[in-house]
Amino acid sequence: MTLEPVYADEPGSPPPAAQRKVLYYRDPQQPSYTAEKPGLNPETGNTLEPVFASDPASTPAGVIRVSPERQQMIGVKFVTAEVGGGTRIIRTVGKVSADETRVGHVHTRIEGWLEKVFVDFTGAVVKAGQPMLTIYSPEMLASQQELLLAARARELMVKNPLASAAQQGDSLFAAARRRLQLWDLSEDQIDQVLRTGQPIRSITVPAPMSGVVTERNAFPNQKVTPDSDLYTITDLSHVWIVADVFESDIADIRTGDPALVTFANSAAPPIQARVNYIQPQVDPTTRTLQVRLDAGNPSLRMKPDMFVNVEFKASAATQLTVPSDAVLDTGDRQTVFVDRGEGYLEPRQVTVGERLGERVTITSGLTPGERIVAAGTFLIDSESQLKAAASGLGVPAAHDSHPGARDPSAQPRVPSSQSPTTHQGHGRD
Repeated sequence: MTLEPVYADEPGSPPPAAQRKVLYYRDPQQPSYTAEKPGLNPETGNTLEPVFASDPASTPAGVIRVSPERQQMIGVKFVTAEVGGGTRIIRTVGKVSADETRVGHVHTRIEGWLEKVFVDFTGAVVKAGQPMLTIYSPEMLASQQELLLAARARELMVKNPLASAAQQGDSLFAAARRRLQLWDLSEDQIDQVLRTGQPIRSITVPAPMSGVVTERNAFPNQKVTPDSDLYTITDLSHVWIVADVFESDIADIRTGDPALVTFANSAAPPIQARVNYIQPQVDPTTRTLQVRLDAGNPSLRMKPDMFVNVEFKASAATQLTVPSDAVLDTGDRQTVFVDRGEGYLEPRQVTVGERLGERVTITSGLTPGERIVAAGTFLIDSESQLKAAASGLGVPAAHDSHPGARDPSAQPRVPSSQSPTTHQGHGRD
């Protein structure tokens, strides 16, 4: 296995091979074994690699070298910094509420007494036209009798030779019928009265719409008036979701934009929604705006006052981006490791912008096309810190185990009892 050379001061871009001076040779898998001549390590069988002297002034400070073999061992992967647009995810919490355009109330237009109540609990699901209750109203009963009298009078006036009499009979009948219609007596009920010749004592009040009864104020033998709110019916097949969005993100959200609604139970499939209103005023306490979403509610999974998670996709301008895992964030600064070739990695401080999904934007410190470490960043940083700590203590770092590695003029120490080509009892090369 042929390995790449290691430079004594481990700079970024080494000088041409003709200008390099070999300091010594070492085993890449056993750095403690060194020799003055090339050969093999008899203990491991590895080919020794040369350690060159180089000009540290030509490279940035802090550059470290990680051999390709070690990179493979720790799973280092590289990516290229790219310029492009993208989308970022704005996540927030929303609260489910009833669609106010799908709320109905049940009233009677007459005064009377409730006799039967068919829907007798809050939460009942009703269909449009379903009987809700029956009401007895003396006024309604009298109006039906007036209709019967007007019908008989019209029949008599038809035989009158005066044309005006017949017209008057028709007008009286039409007025009596119209009065019952305005009191919400259905056409079928009016036809029943005319067909049987008998008024209906108790009038049935149907449900005006389909939905869930969210409020009930109707009880048997209760006296009611036209202003009595007997039932509130809410159609929950579509609901509103009110989400709080920070004012810094609201510029990226517009009416008509799609959104994704997810639930705390990850097994529940998400629901598509759409922005239909953005509140024009910021909450001075939370610095948020309320964004209202319109969403379908299959199987009535969302209930009023339930909390859900909301995700908006916001388009981003063309920017320099890298994977978020490539940035080592210590809180006060962000660092990436730039590939300088031949195993040399330069730690470089960058400025991070907004997050775009699995990527982050870089506003300074990096140029398009540069290769950086995308996987194994923490292990590379650990090696960099170990090297810096060893250098600060005057002790050779892990990659520079030979005592003369930091000084190009230094020579490897060889015990007097051993041949110059051996080290610590190892055999000749």
